[in-house]
Amino acid sequence: MPLNKVQVPRISDAVAASLERRILEGSLKPGDRLPPERELATEFGVSRPSLREAIQKLASKGMVQSRQGGGTYVTNALEATFFDPWQDMMDNHPNLREDMLEFRRMIEGQAAEWAAERATEADLTRLGQRFTVLNASFSQESMDQRSEADIAFHQAVGEASHNALLGHLSAALLRLMHDNIRLNLGELKTVPAAGNLLKSQHAAIYEAIVARKPQAARAAAETHIDFVRETLAQTLRSVARRETAARRLSPDFSESTS
Repeated sequence: MPLNKVQVPRISDAVAASLERRILEGSLKPGDRLPPERELATEFGVSRPSLREAIQKLASKGMVQSRQGGGTYVTNALEATFFDPWQDMMDNHPNLREDMLEFRRMIEGQAAEWAAERATEADLTRLGQRFTVLNASFSQESMDQRSEADIAFHQAVGEASHNALLGHLSAALLRLMHDNIRLNLGELKTVPAAGNLLKSQHAAIYEAIVARKPQAARAAAETHIDFVRETLAQTLRSVARRETAARRLSPDFSESTS
């Protein structure tokens, strides 16, 4: 009876799998440019034709793409399938924001718990860097910078959970809610002590993860999202009241009611 032949994996398949793993784990993020071919070929110990074949395999899956002017970049294919349809739904149905925050509470609570259990020293270093930037952003006027720092911190928590699906889903969710986060932070600037509350909430999440206290980390993350949910609801009511007041002051409105 003939023996079954051993299937030897192609070099390009092994390289593609390694690059794919880096994308899944978040080492390579959407928008990141892959290192030059020469560097990657040397790193993997393969020929440049084998490397190009591996990159083409990822391109065929939509995970990377070449851009005009040179360079191959990681796409957001893993997140776009979630993000794209829900963005329009969020815009057209504001009530979905509450459902999204409820879902975010569940995701981020679990992420913080797992991060406290699984984070490596490198994860904690990166999380500490994001936490420092976030704290510094509270003294800045730019809401874009503050919202980006907020998102970066929470995404670092998601990555430290070492669950690929949770990490990418968290990234998609945060990107989906970017405008709401910026709106909320802008409104909170007018609320006394809100900035200090947000800083202490993020500190509680960070410190619980560093102290390896999973349940405390989950509770801190859930407390933070509960605060965001309530203040966002207040924000939307405040915006609606201002828009109503502005319409009452407009000439067209005054003429139509006279």
